[in-house]
Amino acid sequence: MNKMIVANLAHRPMRSLISIVAIALEVTLILLIVGLCLGLLSDSRQRQAGIGADVVVMPPGSSFIVGLTGSPMSIKVGNLLAKIPHVINVAPVVQSVSAQGAIEVIAGIDLESYQKLSGPFRYVQGGPFRSPNDCLVDEIFARSHHVKAGDTIEILDNKFRVAGIVEPGKGARKFLEIGVMQDLIGAQGKATLFYLKLDNPANADQVVDDIKQAGMDRYVVTSMSYYLSMMTTSNYPGVSKFIDFVIAISVIIGFIVIFQAMYTAVMERTREIGILKSLGASKFYIVNVILRETVLLAMAGVLVGIIFSLTVRAGIDRRSTLRVIVTGGWIIKATAIAIVGAILGALYPAYKAAQKDPIDALAYE
Repeated sequence: MNKMIVANLAHRPMRSLISIVAIALEVTLILLIVGLCLGLLSDSRQRQAGIGADVVVMPPGSSFIVGLTGSPMSIKVGNLLAKIPHVINVAPVVQSVSAQGAIEVIAGIDLESYQKLSGPFRYVQGGPFRSPNDCLVDEIFARSHHVKAGDTIEILDNKFRVAGIVEPGKGARKFLEIGVMQDLIGAQGKATLFYLKLDNPANADQVVDDIKQAGMDRYVVTSMSYYLSMMTTSNYPGVSKFIDFVIAISVIIGFIVIFQAMYTAVMERTREIGILKSLGASKFYIVNVILRETVLLAMAGVLVGIIFSLTVRAGIDRRSTLRVIVTGGWIIKATAIAIVGAILGALYPAYKAAQKDPIDALAYE
């Protein structure tokens, strides 16, 4: 039976190839789009964790999605926060979202207080700010954009010299001096958020309570551990629904293509089915043949889709600041989704083949 199945698929190479490509597209859509969502969240979570803060303070009504809050807090709030017990360092940050080429968060920092959160920046090239026209970028941005220390780049429609390239993982990928950022976005004397370093991270919950009792109960104040735990696909608005939508579209693609391919194959092989049934093949045997062909096509498509997804992921990692995570769990899920969708698409053609009368089938021209 297996030799016959392979021969049937090889006899119609173009149709088999189209079916394999369709399944591969289904798998690729799932792995790359889900991987991009997971990669963005994971990368953002890692960079926030790398800042080294224990507590984060944001304006009233803020989302936990950093960078979408504007700059409505007075920088003087930092003086109040510094008086809270257990707080040993307050680092104000002004953030702005840029959509030039890709959506990214640019941070305006006070270099001294920011570095006290987790230690000094480690410079791959260059060094710290030396003038208001200087900026810092991380190594991932520099590699993907072919930037070196001393080069000029554009940030928020202004030219800045790259004073230093730092190791990634400390918040944003581009940094300006806080005063420069305030002037650029018209937020003089304002801050988007404050990062707090404590004498002991175990005191985070107590510090959060103390800040709220100090007249800042309307502000969004949370421990960094809780803040990081909220950065999941289920908590980001619309991400889970988007992933479900992508999976549904992928399944529909696989279902339609397999249905069309197998239904056409059954119609073209009517005489062959009649010969098999006249030789004693049961309905189950006929259904088994059709479904085995379908599973073989699906497995070939899954393999091509996985290889293509991993290749594209490697290209994205080298040429952009985006991260794509292709996990073993999602490879298994994508495989199962593709195979189940293909089998569902082949069920009706298989049923039609099994119901054919052998005499009519043999007389079919």
